[in-house]
Amino acid sequence: MVSVSELYGKRIISVEGKMLGQVKGVILNMVDGEVSYLLTDKMETLGKEDPRGELQRKGVLYKRVKKVDESIIVGAK
Repeated sequence: MVSVSELYGKRIISVEGKMLGQVKGVILNMVDGEVSYLLTDKMETLGKEDPRGELQRKGVLYKRVKKVDESIIVGAK
């Protein structure tokens, strides 16, 4: 188990080795008590016009996470 605060600042890397960004925000599912998304930009900067599109561009679904260590390794969509 990893605490949310430990995720901030970690690099997000695909299993292919591509750097996707750095964790600058986290979206939690409060009903299930789980992390839903890792954000590569601060929550405040997500566009109000197209929040869903911004989330797809600047977010990584947490269910894609394969490993959390010094970096976060994510699999395919």
